[in-house]
Amino acid sequence: MYDMIIKAGRQANGELIDIAIRNGKIVALGQLPARSGAKRTLDLAGRVHVSAGWIDGHTHCYPASPIYHDEPDKVGVESGVTTVIDAGSTGADDVDDFQRIAAGCKTRVHALLNIARIGLLRQNELADSQDLDMALASAAIRRHPEFIVGIKARMSGSVVGENGLQPLYMAKALQQAHGQLPLMVHVGNTPPDLDEIVTLLGDGDLLTHCFNGKPNRILTPAGELRVAVREAMQRGMLLDIGHGGASFSFDVAELAIRQGILPHTISSDIYCKNRIKGPVYSLAHVMSKFLAIGMTLEQVLACVTRHAADALRLTGKGRLDVGADADLTLFEIINGPTLFMDTEAQSRNGDQQLLPLAALVGGELVLTHNGKSHHAFCL
Repeated sequence: MYDMIIKAGRQANGELIDIAIRNGKIVALGQLPARSGAKRTLDLAGRVHVSAGWIDGHTHCYPASPIYHDEPDKVGVESGVTTVIDAGSTGADDVDDFQRIAAGCKTRVHALLNIARIGLLRQNELADSQDLDMALASAAIRRHPEFIVGIKARMSGSVVGENGLQPLYMAKALQQAHGQLPLMVHVGNTPPDLDEIVTLLGDGDLLTHCFNGKPNRILTPAGELRVAVREAMQRGMLLDIGHGGASFSFDVAELAIRQGILPHTISSDIYCKNRIKGPVYSLAHVMSKFLAIGMTLEQVLACVTRHAADALRLTGKGRLDVGADADLTLFEIINGPTLFMDTEAQSRNGDQQLLPLAALVGGELVLTHNGKSHHAFCL
């Protein structure tokens, strides 16, 4: 007896699939016999899409953060996202509190530890060397090996002050001391220059805000990929979107994509302000922007499922595989004209919008606002 069978969900390639769930795991896939027994059957009748659960690898959802804050379930399951990664809102001083809050959420919540002990207590958290304490950061990682899945360093001039590259050297040392933990590096205003930053990055490191429109961006003024960035990517550096309120340019994204420079992961950099007032709104909205500028549905979904799971070493996530966690996102594709905005006051027209209806986390179904009135779930 299965706990749940999802019948006739439509995959990104158009094919239909049945998914059987037991004890929070996917236990069977394919065209299941009509008489398969289950406590609950959800028949999507080919009208609702299903994918592995969406992972937002760059959010700010520590509710107590004084600058960028939100509720994990609002940016998570209530938006169709099964796993959220808070990218540096907390450091060694407050990550214990965040872990306690996260444990009570329906969404799977993890953290990238800010290398500043104070987290995002202020905007220039890496400017005071007294707040860069490797011993405290290491102790926090050891305390929370399941919750802390990586490290975050915000390498903008306004953040690091006179410390320059010192915080990044510390982050790399911390990474090496803890089994090459994933490292996400934020790029913004200079100094330091992007070339200096990416020279220190390589295999598995995530460069977030990769399509920002600032001078310190991955493309030269002529629109070509910077040599240092290309070399870092050849070493294994990964590109993460990290849209946010000031870090995504349609012009840069389109120029890059036309050259075959695709993002490895699509993330929102969401918090309450840009969720409510835009231009982020949700991970689904950010994903839809990439459909509008030429990426396929399969490419976009890969960026929030298997690519994100692999980059952040989230075992059992990101794939529709027997034995994987039963973390799924159910969604529709709404056809019709939609106007999308970037953070540079530029717009693009699209004709498709992803509309999440439900998230399953370990087989537990949570409906979004739109899912609550959808015929598929009125059982």
